[in-house]
Parts: sequence; structure tokens; C-alpha cells
Amino acid sequence: MRVPLSWLREYVDLPATETGRDVQARLISAGLEVETVEQLGHDLKGPLVVGQVLTIEELEGFKKPIRFCTVDVGRANGTGEPQEIVCGARNFAVGDKVVVVLPGAVLPGDFAIAARKTYGRTSHGMICSGDELGMGDDGSHGIIVLPPETEVGKDAIELLELVDEVLDIAVTANRGDCLSIRGVARETAIAYGLPLRDPALLDVPGPNAFGYPVKVSEPAGCDRFTVRTVTGLSPEARSPIWLQRRLQKVGMRPISLAVDVTNYVMTELGQPLHAYDRTLVQGTIGVRRAAEGEKLVTLDGVERTLHAEDLVVTDERGPIGLAGVMGGANTEIADHAESEGTTDVVIEAAHFDAVSVARTARRHKLSSEASRRFERGVDPQASSAAAQRTVDLLVLLAGGTAEAGVTEVVAPSAPHTITVPADHPDKVAGVVYGRETVVRRLQEIGCDVYGQDELIVTVPSWRPDLGEANDLAEEVIRLEGYENLPSTLPKPPSGRGLTHRQRLHRRVGRALAGAGYVEAPNYPFVAEQVFDQLGLDADDPARRVVRLTNPLNDEEPALRTSLLPGLLTALRRNDGRGSHDLALFETGLVFLPRREQGVAGQLPVDRRPTGEEIAAVDAVLPEQPRHVAVVLAGAREQAGWWGKGRPADWADAVEAARTVAREAGAELIVRKGQYGPWHPGRCAELAVLADGAERVVGHAGELHPRVLKALGLPVHTSAMELDLDVLEQVGDDTPRAPGISTFPVATQDVALVVDGYVPHAEVEAALREGAGELLEGIRLFDVYENAEQLGDGRKSLAYALRFRAGDRTLTVDEASAARDAAVALAGERTGAVLRG
Repeated sequence: MRVPLSWLREYVDLPATETGRDVQARLISAGLEVETVEQLGHDLKGPLVVGQVLTIEELEGFKKPIRFCTVDVGRANGTGEPQEIVCGARNFAVGDKVVVVLPGAVLPGDFAIAARKTYGRTSHGMICSGDELGMGDDGSHGIIVLPPETEVGKDAIELLELVDEVLDIAVTANRGDCLSIRGVARETAIAYGLPLRDPALLDVPGPNAFGYPVKVSEPAGCDRFTVRTVTGLSPEARSPIWLQRRLQKVGMRPISLAVDVTNYVMTELGQPLHAYDRTLVQGTIGVRRAAEGEKLVTLDGVERTLHAEDLVVTDERGPIGLAGVMGGANTEIADHAESEGTTDVVIEAAHFDAVSVARTARRHKLSSEASRRFERGVDPQASSAAAQRTVDLLVLLAGGTAEAGVTEVVAPSAPHTITVPADHPDKVAGVVYGRETVVRRLQEIGCDVYGQDELIVTVPSWRPDLGEANDLAEEVIRLEGYENLPSTLPKPPSGRGLTHRQRLHRRVGRALAGAGYVEAPNYPFVAEQVFDQLGLDADDPARRVVRLTNPLNDEEPALRTSLLPGLLTALRRNDGRGSHDLALFETGLVFLPRREQGVAGQLPVDRRPTGEEIAAVDAVLPEQPRHVAVVLAGAREQAGWWGKGRPADWADAVEAARTVAREAGAELIVRKGQYGPWHPGRCAELAVLADGAERVVGHAGELHPRVLKALGLPVHTSAMELDLDVLEQVGDDTPRAPGISTFPVATQDVALVVDGYVPHAEVEAALREGAGELLEGIRLFDVYENAEQLGDGRKSLAYALRFRAGDRTLTVDEASAARDAAVALAGERTGAVLRG
């Protein structure tokens, strides 16, 4: 919500010395989020005056139309002589009043104006457009043409209100009252302790039998519908400068007088309005639910197929507007600047159900200024005043006549009251405010308060968000100042700290960061077609997802079952922005639906839920294990004077998995695998021993070329994903001091020839088991393939075996015997033979 400070001052007598920054600080202290204060015209320097075009000479011989004009600027130029100006705009004529900037002035953007020769003539200044003055477009896309009655030589900076401050407020969903100047003025008055001149306090005639006929068939969707009629509007009437400027400052474009007036009153009072061309409305105006499949062309020119839950405004022909969202084109107001503009209008000021409007706006993907306000809550008591204010402005500015008929259809309702102990805010805040302070603050926001120890509070109509005692406590606390609440740190019991799971997650993050990975957290939402792009089988368990009833993004309605989609998207985004050497990681929850679906019961709020109640809710929630994943692309080691560098490959992804396993104290089994998005020849299956059986916990390797193409990823992108919770369960991360032996190590190297399809992991496992307890370590240091020496489809794996005894120095015979036993078992299990 954009709030010009000059407009705000009309309703609150702020001190003349108060700036927008000062007001911002007060409103922030009161709980409103004022994001910025825009300084309009702070870099503007005159002379900027009103001029009248005397002559226009069309210059020939140029690529675009150019005009040489003489303009009367009165005595503003010091001589009284006509000002000679070159201009390329075409939307003005001789006799028009325009805005002229004279030499010596400075326009927004530090654009200094001086006399200069152009197109063969000397131009002494400029005839200005709205964009050049920082006003924005007024719809003309050209020069500002002022009303004929504007005085020549008048200061245009003052006339156009070019110098101002505009507060930009991020209004939360519960504070619909602050989507109006009236609401922000009320908060400002409270913050400064000043009286408020409420613009809604108008003399409004009561409803009578002479008003325009209205029938509301859906009172649950529309509990108040006010209609007023104005006739005899001047077709030539246009919005005055002050009204246009206020609309521009709040971010709206002036359109026509009737539309501008409704937008102005909506911004002022917060009540959306709609004006119908009376000659185009046929018969009684009604409010009902749409018939399934009905059609309506809205003001944006789009034909919309209506849903049975849509609330519509109708006449005898059918729908003439989407209630609370947008009007229909079949009753659109014609521009008053045209000779055949609308002269008779019907003004609608209604109060529609917030949920109905929100659903209709989302269903049709049609958000409007009106729907934004209805969704957040509109003051139902303001509709009559808003209609009266609109009528008054139309009569004043367009010379119309307000008809005596007043229609007001109201569904009976009682004001909302809340009973709250007088000391309830004290208990919530931990501060003693006292009854007088509580009552005063509640009265300031518009509540009627009665009672002593037990207060009976009647909530004002403009605050539908105040529903219970805690809401009232929050109002007292915010107005007294959040900054005045004491800061008291909780005192945890001794011995408590991070859980084992939390410590593991932190260690894993530090280890991966130390290995050169950058953490890239992602939203947990995915589109289900990503599983096709990842090449998952149709029956893959990862395709079973939890779908959200109300997703933030309709294109991503499901919760993730893998961390890879988000990480790969982040990698693609960064690669597209020029960062080609990437190593990213993420630890986060994935969501796996249970086979038997259930419905969670509501937990009580008046007491702490029991363990059984919490367990019942947990039983129907999806399983949420924590995973860790990495993705890599580009160079893993940069080239430089030290060498050529090295590209990232599948082995780096496997090493990342080993890094994670080491932090968890788990023994990771790495073997050849094949799954989903990974290249079948460059994929490692990762497993652990759990309860005496192997359990697959993830995969690592290079992604399949088809996946890279489908997702737009760099070539040779690699990835790894592990179930971190399983690693935690099977691991033992108890710190152990390394054993230092006083006896020397005996090293034996063996080179074994195996078939090319035999995994190194199987050979290593056999060597470990065969070598027995004397084996201290084993390392693969060479892989050799040569068909002439080894034969087709054969490879040589060279291992360094380290033997050591804890109580003696090993003899050569002992080390050799252990080596031979290892080789024998490897030969038995994998067909390995010593390379000779």
C-alpha cells in the first residue's frame, strides 16, 4: 500500500517538521511493515511552469516528426517574451496549456536543462511529459496537457504536487484496514497521540423505496449491497490534476472521471466500488452464484467461463460482473472525454464474503485492487459512506445530479464482542500494563470497552481480524511498543544441548563445506513431471508423493521425495548465469506417504496434548527422513601454473558419500549399481549393514545423458544422495583415539587380473576377509587394461596391503602367508589371478 504523506496529513495534523522517515519509524514501532519511503521530486529543481502554446511549425526533412513551438510562459522567463522550444510530441495543439521546463532547471535523474541547438533551431527548454517529471504515465503516452483554466506562468511543481514523500507499506493478510489512507491515518494518529479526522464520517441519507432495484439471492456471500445513482454527468468532464496525481502516487493510472473517482474513494476509505453505465444495465441488479458454464467478458477483455461457486452481480441478461473481483465489459463506463461518454451512472458499494472473493480470484487467476481488499477484510459499515463520497465527488467534478433514491440491502448481523480479563495482556507480555492502559489502547483502535476486572469489548467493524482475547492482547502490546518488552533468555537445564541428530547434520555440513561444496537449500515442492525427466520407472516408490491441497505454486503441487530436483535446478540456474564450476550440497527432509492414508484429528488448544494424541497425529503424517545430496559440474580442481586441473566426475560424487559416512561413523559399501537418473555404467550403489543385512541407502555417480538433456544440465554432471537417518542409526561416531603401534608395518603389493565387469569393491572385500586380522589397510593404486597383455575383457587391479601385529614384528613368512590367503579367497570368489 503506497501512502503519500501529503494525503495522510489531511486526516492527521502531523507536526510540520515530521518527515516520511519519522512517520515510518513510528508506524514500524506500532507493528506496520513500512518497507521504503520514496522521495518524490527530491532531485527536481525549477523553473518549471505552466505555458500556453502560441504557434506550432512543422519542421521537414527529418526522420521523425519535429515541431518548432512558441510558448507563452508569462514572466517566468524574466522577459515575458514567448519561449522557443523544439518538441517531437504530437498530442498537443495551439492554445493548449502545457508544462514547460526552462533553462537552468534540473529534472529527475540529474538531467540539467539548457538552451541547445537541435534540428536546425535553438530550443530554450522542454515541453514535458509525465515520465520526464517522474509522474508516470497518465494514459496519454505524451505531453501533459493541462485544463484550459490553468493559469499561465503558474509554478508547475506546486500545481502537479511533484514534491512529496510516499510510504510503501507491506500490509499483512490480517490488516485489510490498512489498505486505505483511512486505516493508515488511524494508525498514524494513534502512534502520535493525535486526533483523527475520519473521512468516513459523512451525512448519509437512509435507504428508501426510490432507489435502483436490487435483489440479493446469496446473503451469505453478500451481506450488504448499496446502490446510488448519479445522472447528468458532463461528457467533457475529466479528472482534476489533484485527483490524478494522488492516484499516480498510490500506483494507479488515471482512466476517466467516473473510474478515477471510484478508485480514489477505494484508496481513501478502503471500500471497493464499481460504476455501471446506467443505460447499459437492464432491469434489477442481483447477486447470486453463477450457473456452471456461464460466460462473462470482464473489463480486461477476456471471456471467462464461470464456476458454480463464483459470486456474480447480474441484471436481467445475466452476469455483469465478478463480485468483488472485476466488472463486466457489457456495462463498462465510456470515457467522459469523448462526446458520447457515459452521463448516467449506477454506483455499487457492496460487502462480499472474503473467502468467496479469494477463491474466485484464484480460480480465474485474476487479482485486482478490489479483490486484494475483500480478501483481507473490508469494513462493512463503510459502504454507505463510500457510496456517498463517490456521489459527492461526481456531482462536484462532473456537474451531475444525485438522485434521491438510495438502495441498501443488509443482512442482519450483531457486532462481535469479546470477553477478556483486564490483566490478560499483562500475562501474555509479562509486563504490568494496568487496566487503564489496556482500556485506553483498545478504545484507540475503535473498540467499545465496558467492565472492570472482566472487560466486554465490542470490536470495530473495520477490524475483522480481532476474534479472541489474544488478538486484543496483541493490539495492546504492539501499541505499547514491542521494543519495550523485556528480553529474557530461557534457561535450559544443565546438560542439554543439540541432539545427536543435530550434531551429525552440522558435522556433515561442515565436512562437505570443507571439501569445497556450497550449501544450497531449496523449497520442498516439486512438479510430478520431474520424475519423467529423471527417468524413474513407472512403479518407482519415489513417484508416490504427498500432494498439497493448497500449494504455493500450482505448477509444483507435490512434496519432494528426493533432494535432487531442487539441487539440479539450482545448478542449472547458476550454470546459466555464468558459474560453470559448481559443487552444491543440501541436507533436508523428504516426504514419503504412508501406504495407509489417514486423517489427522485436531489437537486441543486449551491444554497440552497428551502423548497419545500427538502419536495419533504423527501416525498419519508422511514419513520424513532426512537426506543429504550433492551435485557437481565443471572443474573440480582449477587449472593454473601448478597443472591442468581436473574436471568433476562420478568418483567425486562417490567420495562425497564416503565423507558423509565417515562423519556418521558408518561403514559404507560401494558397489556397481543402476538406478533412475544415473548413467548405468557410472553409477555406484551405496549400502550399509543394518541388523545383519545389507540395506541400500543411496546412489552416486554421473547422470544419464538423457537426464542431462531433459533438465538442461551441463555434460558429465554428477550427483549423490544418501539417507542420512539410516547412516545415523547404523553408525557409531564415538571419537576414538588412533592406535599407535611400536612395531613396524609390512607392505605387500599384489596385482590381480579379473574380468572387466568384476567390481573393484568385490575384489577388495574378498582381500580384506582373506587377509585376516593382520591386515591394517588396503588401497587400490592402479587399474590397467591392455588386451594384448591381459586378454580381451580383462583388467588388472593393483593393491597395496599393509600388515601389522600389535604384539610383535611380523616376519616375511607371516606377511606373505596373509597375502596369499587374501589372494586365494579373491580368486575363489571373483576369479582373480595374480598377474605374472
